[in-house]
Amino acid sequence: QVQLVESGGGLVQTGGSLRLSCAASGRVLSSYDMGWFRQAPGKEREFVAAISWIGGSTRYADSVKGRFTISRDSAKNTLYLQMNSLKHADTAVYSCAAERGRYYNSRPHKWGSWGQGTQVTVSS
Repeated sequence: QVQLVESGGGLVQTGGSLRLSCAASGRVLSSYDMGWFRQAPGKEREFVAAISWIGGSTRYADSVKGRFTISRDSAKNTLYLQMNSLKHADTAVYSCAAERGRYYNSRPHKWGSWGQGTQVTVSS
């Protein structure tokens, strides 16, 4: 099991930027695929981005492609999400997740370890 703790959320204006962090403890992250998901009020949790543990490949939801960047620092056991050109529609609770063999899986229930989430609010 991996323990995950997110940070970096907050209130930002439309067009602004934020960087989220996800610190991991427990097992070493290097063998886990990592992902970011978000849940807006009244909506289901949705996939945002993922990074593979082999080679560091990345993939994104169409809604954030070109604006968000996922990265990981294995030495620090930390996952990041750089969010630029933020829109009001990006307002949500953002959570990081970890699981082996889930890089291509966008379904939240397939990921086993989750953080508690961090609120991102983009004012319009």
